[in-house]
Amino acid sequence: MDAPLKNCLAAVCAIAAGALCAAPAANPEAKLHRFSTVIEKERPLLSQETLRLIAAWRRDPSEAYLAALRRQVAANYDRVLARKKAKLEELRQTARHASKVEEMQAIVDEMVRDREARIEQSLNRFRDPRLRPGSREANAPWLPVIGAGQKVSIGRTPVTVADYAAFVRATGHDAPKSWPGGEPPAGKADHPVTDVSLADAEAYCAWLAAQDPTARYRLPTALEWEYAAGHMPKDADFNCRERDGTAPVEAYAETRAACGAIDMWGNCWEWTATPPAGAPSERLVKGGSWKAPRTDCRTEQREIRRPAPAPTRRPGPRRHRRQGHGLRPRGPLPGHGRARGGSAPVPGRRARRREPFRAARPTRRDARRTP
Repeated sequence: MDAPLKNCLAAVCAIAAGALCAAPAANPEAKLHRFSTVIEKERPLLSQETLRLIAAWRRDPSEAYLAALRRQVAANYDRVLARKKAKLEELRQTARHASKVEEMQAIVDEMVRDREARIEQSLNRFRDPRLRPGSREANAPWLPVIGAGQKVSIGRTPVTVADYAAFVRATGHDAPKSWPGGEPPAGKADHPVTDVSLADAEAYCAWLAAQDPTARYRLPTALEWEYAAGHMPKDADFNCRERDGTAPVEAYAETRAACGAIDMWGNCWEWTATPPAGAPSERLVKGGSWKAPRTDCRTEQREIRRPAPAPTRRPGPRRHRRQGHGLRPRGPLPGHGRARGGSAPVPGRRARRREPFRAARPTRRDARRTP
C-alpha cells in the first residue's frame, strides 16, 4: 500500500475514533432526556424583579402594578419557551430517536397554545395571600392550594392503603378487588391505595365529610390539581420507572409540589372530578404512575382519562378539602379533550389502561363562615 493511501486511511480512522470519543454520555441525573447537561430537580426560583412586583402589588393592588406584574410573568414565561424551542432545535440535530423530538415538539406546541392560561395561573398564585415564604415546607395533613380560591386545601399525600382500610372497616364498603380476601395487602400500608373506582373515591370523601362537619370533602378538579402540583421539574426524583410497582408515599418526600404536597408525580394515577370535553362518562386522571412515560406524569398532561362507572383498572383518591360552599363550575382547561370529544379513540389509550391502578387525593374546604 503506497504512503498517500496509508495516510488517508489513518486520517479516516482517526476521525472515526474521534467521533466515537465525542459521543455524549448518558447523564445519570437526567430523567427526561438521558443526554441532557442541564439538570432540573427543583422548581425555579422567582427572580428578584418578580418578587419586587409581587410585594408592590400586595402593598398597592392597583391596575398599574397588576399590569407590570403581568408583563414580568409573561417575560419569564417567554424566556422558558425560548429555551424549550432551542432544546427542540438541538434535539432535531442530536436525538437518537425521533420520539424525543416528538415529545419536545408536543411540549413546545402546548406551551404556545396555553400561554395566556398559564400566565393567568401564575398571576392567581402570586395574588393569593396564602403564598408566603416557607409555605411549601409545611408538613400538615392539609395544604393550601395556592391560586385555586380561598380556603381550598389538598391532602399532603394520596390516600394510603391504611387510610382506605380504616374507611372499609368503618363503613363495610367493598374492599378493592386486588386485596387478597378483602384484606389490605401485606407490607403496603403506606403505599397509595389502588384499584378504586370513581364511586369508591367519592364514597371515601363522603365518609371524611361525615366525620368532620366543619369541612366539605371531594375530589379535586383537574385545574385545582394543577394549581396544587405546579410545574414538574423534568429531572425531579419520583417513582416513574424506578421500581417494579408502587412505592411508599413518603419514599420521595424531598420532591414537593407547588403547594408542598408529595407524591404528586409518578407512583399512581390520581382521579380528578373533571370530565373531558364531550365525554361526561369519563374523568381526567393526573400525575402518571410508576410505569407511565415521564412525559405522561407532567402536570400539564391533559389528555389521559378513565371511564367513570366501573373500570377494570381504577385510580385511587387524593383528599381535597374546601372551606365554605362548593366551588363554582369552571370553564374547561386549555386543550381538554380537543378533537377528542365523545368516544373518539385516544392514541396510546389501550396501553395506558394496562398501567397501574389510579389513586385519589381529595380536597377539603371549611364549611365555617369567615368574617
